[in-house]
Amino acid sequence: MANEINRVEEQARLERVKMRIQASIAELEPEVSGLRSQVTDIRKRFWEDVTLNTSTHEDFEETFYSIKQQEALLSERERSHLKRLQRLNGMKRLLPSPYFGRIDFTEQGTKESEAVYIGVASLTDEEELSFLVYDWRTPIASMYYDFMPGPAHYDTPGGRIDGEMTLKRQYQIRDGELRHVFDTSMTIGDELLQQALGQGADAQMKSIVATIQREQNAIIRDETSRMLIVQGAAGSGKTSAALQRAAYLLYRNRDKLRADQLVLFSPNGMFNSYVAAVLPELGEENMQQTTFQEYLSYWLEGSLALEDPFEQMEFVLTAPQTPDYEARMAGIAYKASERFLHALQQYALWLGKEGMRFVPIRFQDRELISAARMREQFYSYDPNVRLANRVILLRDWLLKELSRWERREREADWVQDEVNYLDPESYDEAYRTVLRKYRREEAVFEFTDQYDGDRRNQGPGEESLFDFADQEEELLREMIVKAHAEPLKREVKRLHFIDFIGLYVQLFEDEGAFSRMTGETEVPASWPEICRQTQEKLNGKQLFYEDATPYLYVKELIEGTRINTEVRHVFVDEGQDYSPFQYAFLKKLFPRARMTVLGDFNQAIFAQATNLQEEASPLVRLYGEEETRLIRLVRSYRSTQEIVSFTKSLLPWGGDIVPFERSGEKPRFLQASSSAARAARMAGDLAALTAEGLGSVAVITKTAAEASEAYGLLLEQGCESLRLITKETLSFEKGIAVIPSYLAKGVEFDAVLVYDASSAVYGRESERKLFYTVCTRAMHKLLLYAVGEWTPFIDGIDRGLQNMVELS
Repeated sequence: MANEINRVEEQARLERVKMRIQASIAELEPEVSGLRSQVTDIRKRFWEDVTLNTSTHEDFEETFYSIKQQEALLSERERSHLKRLQRLNGMKRLLPSPYFGRIDFTEQGTKESEAVYIGVASLTDEEELSFLVYDWRTPIASMYYDFMPGPAHYDTPGGRIDGEMTLKRQYQIRDGELRHVFDTSMTIGDELLQQALGQGADAQMKSIVATIQREQNAIIRDETSRMLIVQGAAGSGKTSAALQRAAYLLYRNRDKLRADQLVLFSPNGMFNSYVAAVLPELGEENMQQTTFQEYLSYWLEGSLALEDPFEQMEFVLTAPQTPDYEARMAGIAYKASERFLHALQQYALWLGKEGMRFVPIRFQDRELISAARMREQFYSYDPNVRLANRVILLRDWLLKELSRWERREREADWVQDEVNYLDPESYDEAYRTVLRKYRREEAVFEFTDQYDGDRRNQGPGEESLFDFADQEEELLREMIVKAHAEPLKREVKRLHFIDFIGLYVQLFEDEGAFSRMTGETEVPASWPEICRQTQEKLNGKQLFYEDATPYLYVKELIEGTRINTEVRHVFVDEGQDYSPFQYAFLKKLFPRARMTVLGDFNQAIFAQATNLQEEASPLVRLYGEEETRLIRLVRSYRSTQEIVSFTKSLLPWGGDIVPFERSGEKPRFLQASSSAARAARMAGDLAALTAEGLGSVAVITKTAAEASEAYGLLLEQGCESLRLITKETLSFEKGIAVIPSYLAKGVEFDAVLVYDASSAVYGRESERKLFYTVCTRAMHKLLLYAVGEWTPFIDGIDRGLQNMVELS
């Protein structure tokens, strides 16, 4: 704690800074308002101030330059308004808490020490041409996170600056009032971090810039790695650090990087809502946020009904006794692997020689162009031309063939039949078109003086340049055939003449065919059953989740049109739940992007998991060791020391996890004699937790069906304000949530009630990580319930870490 003299000085400085901020706000508000009015006025009067005259070439030029002048004026005013509005919003963010840290730094070769105050935005003293507050993303501010008092340095575009840090101080300022001042030798003083972590869970994740730890700062400021892998323990702040990283990248590259060039792949839609406030809180626009499922669905374009990862997860958790289970699990593992990726690459080479499948183009009951004719044309092209380019050549050939068919078809009997039944509007349209053509020809003849003056007065129905009736009927035939041809051409342009489903199905005809087409000699022992399941699903126009990425990969190898060169950074949260195949697909989709992957292999609950913590991880191979950096976060900040000590004991390899020293209650184990007794006790505990002021409480079940059951039983017990969370839930809200295990990933709650921690629910070794994930959602309190025997995962755990209660 800083001494009283220092506190008085700091209070006086805070008041001066607040006055400067208030003066800036007072100055900026009328400017912003005035510019907004100017922009609105220019938009309203845009065409009034433009001279419209196109009678001559000179008049056209005058009109063109008048429009450009107004556009330039509007653009300049909009830029000025946006710049001042951003500055005003920055001042308003600073006012309640102008800064949170300070370092005193003496640059090498100088004697004067500079006091560097650090906040969420920069503030300058224009009279003294100095910084009153430095933005936390500036190079000099990095020392606050990376060094203790003593030798320190920071990097600038001009090179490294060395020197001595003589002071590190932290502040807690709320609503403009100085609450606490701490001098520390650590990155972040325990007092400040304790207070931040001791607060309740919120409906949205908040910025952590005031409590960034040194290892998190390394994640935030990494600008060289093509692939940055963050393997972090539950509650280690990896997601928060990634969002601050996005804010840092936007700040550092403001002139060449936009928010829409960053993409975050989240575990579910609710998580998108949970993290949506962080970047705006730091004065940045939100980056693009989506889920991998949404991305897959978008590119499938409704051609197949896609299973989502949560349906797959429900199968994994609920169907182990079914006859299809083992084969399906083997299929999931194989289709997620790098081996299957390489097999599909070889398959594409094979298709360049033979095996392409096409859909014939049909009209009414006729086959206009057969699949065999398409295949013959496709393989007539130079085999050295890549597959995707040959597809384009075939597309262009098909469009020409359809144009030839269109011209021939005008004389068909069915066309005459349709002409006879056309509505009056169509006849009127044809008549007007012919009349315009007639008048154009009359004008040409008049201009060239190639007909006599008497014919100038003739009109339709008299002897004329051409026969109106014949011309009208010809035009109607043309209109009818064109109307029918356009949908066919549209389908061709969309490459719907390729039988993509058939191309994927033929991979699963039998083991011999698969080996012949891909060169793959080793397949799972249950391959015949995997083939049957896959074909059955596809024949029903459905797609297993594990097939979605391989299917689109094959489609992309053939089409070659799906890459996005605009995106520069891809963030993948809960990265352990993506397969090596999916990562390779993301790399192909975003060839110019750097990738940041955040995850915890201890929480790898999906069947296609990727190990993030190994140096030999497939992610390291994706870009190579030289362009890959792996950062491990082992300290857990979310939960109390007692909860972390218990949850790390659930993992035989969990000894590396380090709890932050924030004390609380031991996890409580409540064993009931019946489901009714459990529901009654749980209802009482929920009421007590709410009365304590815990605003965010979760009842976490294993599956969606169990969540519905728990929700119903608790409602019967009189529990109010319950919210059942499903995969369709799009927003995270405070209160009591009943939620399946896999939807709780990435989110934290003040208290967690594990609905059923019995061996009947969590009994298989493959569910250990799922149970660990559920328990690590709790910040302050963890309560576990069971009817019957406890899960074997707690066997051997020190009883001193548990508070066991037996219910009647």
